[in-house]
Amino acid sequence: MATRKAPRKGSLQFWPRKRASKFLPRVNWEILPQDNSVKLQGFICYKAGMKSAYVKDNTPDSMTKGKGIVVPVTVLECPTMRIYSVRFYKNGIVAKDVLAESFDKELKRKVRMPKKKHEFGKVNHEDYDNVKIIIYSQVKKIGLKKTPDLSEVALSGSLQEKINFIKENLHKEFSISDFFGKGELIDVRGLTRGKGLQGPVRRFGITLKFHKSEKGVRRPGSLGPWHPARTTFRAPMAGQLGMFTRVVYNNKILGIVKHTEKKELNNIKNYGNVHGDYIVLAGSVQGTAKRQLLITRSFRPTVKQSKKNMEFVELR
Repeated sequence: MATRKAPRKGSLQFWPRKRASKFLPRVNWEILPQDNSVKLQGFICYKAGMKSAYVKDNTPDSMTKGKGIVVPVTVLECPTMRIYSVRFYKNGIVAKDVLAESFDKELKRKVRMPKKKHEFGKVNHEDYDNVKIIIYSQVKKIGLKKTPDLSEVALSGSLQEKINFIKENLHKEFSISDFFGKGELIDVRGLTRGKGLQGPVRRFGITLKFHKSEKGVRRPGSLGPWHPARTTFRAPMAGQLGMFTRVVYNNKILGIVKHTEKKELNNIKNYGNVHGDYIVLAGSVQGTAKRQLLITRSFRPTVKQSKKNMEFVELR
């Protein structure tokens, strides 16, 4: 058999290649922190943009160890969050959904509330196997928009520890500094930039045909045989590109800046001013400015990323 010089591009792991149904995915797994404490497994942030950061490289065996270097970073603004509802599971299936007892009047106008409500204190917790929470971002505080984003996230620990955590924080606000720290590795989950309808050359990387070819140069030579008389899903054709759910693994948090430190970032392109708490990530992440992203603890940390030690100095 001849060597395939232009094998098919585009992984079938991500199929079908269409727009995602929602912006934020669920975080339904549990990763125990190093201090064995009960913590949220996800936090909602918003991409402000990219900048350059001046850092001091303290990585062992690095060629620039002890020197000041400039690295590309991404700024994510992280407004405070609150619990919207508590979700109880039985045999891996949602058995009961209990709303938090108090809400802002603004939230009731922006989010559809169910008519039937249950009280968290009256639920028999022993009848269920697991419990998770649905959180919402108080995005109006940072002036980005009015409608909050909601996402289901898991909690680490035993069932009783999760119940106690929910009781203590049912009516409190969560801050990014309560669950993530400087130097941690995180995964960023969200949607990529939307590019609309694109052809097979850009979607799958097929080779352009000879300029005298019939019926088009930027299209496949054949969509399939006469028999079977149908087009298979493997044939590269035009369609949606972008707005796909993707994960950027093992991003290093270089710094967490609180809004009380009065280090506001102003006039970021396509975003504006950063008023709330924000984190500085090494490297780039998916999405456009103002894209809502869900950051989680690193699911599979690598040794190379864990060894990096950079002392954050300032943004440029």
